[in-house]
Amino acid sequence: MPDPHQDDQPVIRFENIVKRFGGAEALSKANLTIRRGSVHGLVGQNGAGKSTLIKLLAGLHHADEGRIAIDGVTQDRLTPHLAEALGIHFIHQDRLLTPSFTVGEALFLGREPRLAGTPFLDRRAMRRQAAETLQRYFGLDLPQGALIADLSAAEKQIVQITRALIANPKVLVFDEPTAALVRREADLLFRLIRRLSAEGITVLYISHYLGEIVDLCDTVTVLRNGRDVATLAVKDTSAAEIGALMVNRDIADLYPKPVVTPGEVLVDVSQLTLAGRYDDVSFTLRRGEVLGMTGLVGSGAKEVIRTLFGLETPTGGTIAVNGKTLAATSPARAASRRLALVPEDRRRDGVALPLSVLENTTLASLKRFSRGLIDRRAERSATEDLVRRLQIKTNGIDALVGTLSGGNQQKVAIAKWLSRQSEIYLLDEPTVGVDIGAKVEIYRLIGELAERGAGVIVLSSDIEELRGITDRLLVFFRGRIAREVRTADSTSEQILADVTGARESLRHAG
Repeated sequence: MPDPHQDDQPVIRFENIVKRFGGAEALSKANLTIRRGSVHGLVGQNGAGKSTLIKLLAGLHHADEGRIAIDGVTQDRLTPHLAEALGIHFIHQDRLLTPSFTVGEALFLGREPRLAGTPFLDRRAMRRQAAETLQRYFGLDLPQGALIADLSAAEKQIVQITRALIANPKVLVFDEPTAALVRREADLLFRLIRRLSAEGITVLYISHYLGEIVDLCDTVTVLRNGRDVATLAVKDTSAAEIGALMVNRDIADLYPKPVVTPGEVLVDVSQLTLAGRYDDVSFTLRRGEVLGMTGLVGSGAKEVIRTLFGLETPTGGTIAVNGKTLAATSPARAASRRLALVPEDRRRDGVALPLSVLENTTLASLKRFSRGLIDRRAERSATEDLVRRLQIKTNGIDALVGTLSGGNQQKVAIAKWLSRQSEIYLLDEPTVGVDIGAKVEIYRLIGELAERGAGVIVLSSDIEELRGITDRLLVFFRGRIAREVRTADSTSEQILADVTGARESLRHAG
């Protein structure tokens, strides 16, 4: 007779887990209990131990002390193959799909169905299983001959999830799944996760976005310094309380914004147009001002940022910097006029991961340190000063940037332009994919830039972030500025209505 309490038993239990790397403890008596069929959130700052726990569950690391049990059975030596055999599958932030594979090859890699009694692939069965799963959960048909390299971020994630669903998983682990998704794609993912949970699949959800945790999860475990400091029912807590536990302090001052009186105009944009992207965009940016921009993907806001830095060539209008028209724009010319761009994809465009902190920091300002030969002493001194000012957590300025956390990589990307002594900063989604502690440090840095007299433009899809750190806000909709507001006079609901076109719809309806 089946155990009537079986469904109450945890599907995954970590007890008093210790994991050391060299002399450092990544996990120190950490615990995690995940109930069957639940959506369980796992949060913590970078370095709190989340990645180490997940790698233990995947069999990529082995605990030095403690016990891991799956469905009540202790697993002394988990391996990736055993974890998958136990029904545990992982949807990774970096997708981890082979770019040269087709969709069909990626879906069935390592478990290809064969024609009975032959070594040949049963391609008909592969197409049928893939099509059924894609239709059932996503309502779409991905061409199985398409290359992974040609898919969007959302489509790559769909391939990962479909691959797991074909294997009838018990547990799905989502590791920062919305980092590369736009809002509409993220909403589709959330609906899927709720459906999977309703069908009895257990979900472990790791995210820096606390709003997602509150909206999606049943339970959340907070890690700090390698320990679990709380496991809470989400209905009984809030994003602010979870964030306070993560950083071990009150985050009422999450947005540390200094009071700065804006000075003279640094940037004057007049009737800027890029055919098919945006039209008749006009605004100013003053010294000491933090100007926000937001809008849906395709609204034109990102293209305006790219145009300001010379990555797009406008088809009309003008850009003036310090009163002088910026003609024949290019990144080199923009940088020479003391503009700086910190791009959204820092790992691809913002920093050079194989280079050191020092090399990245001075990459755009080598002329400062050159007297025919590079003055290495001055270069190191300037880099060390910026590392201290920005509180970049690193083993030293010779450490590779690829070894740093996301938040610290972002600060190195900013340090590069501080070293060049820029005065106009274009920040494209500056806190995407970083933890709440690093976000506060980046907000503080933005405030310091404004205090020093720089002008800062922040493009972000996080409305609360923009309300917390900007002076004015430009809302883009379908290639135009739909509204310009003083941030202090706005509400999140009003901004969201402008971003989504709800006000425009109501105006036309009336």
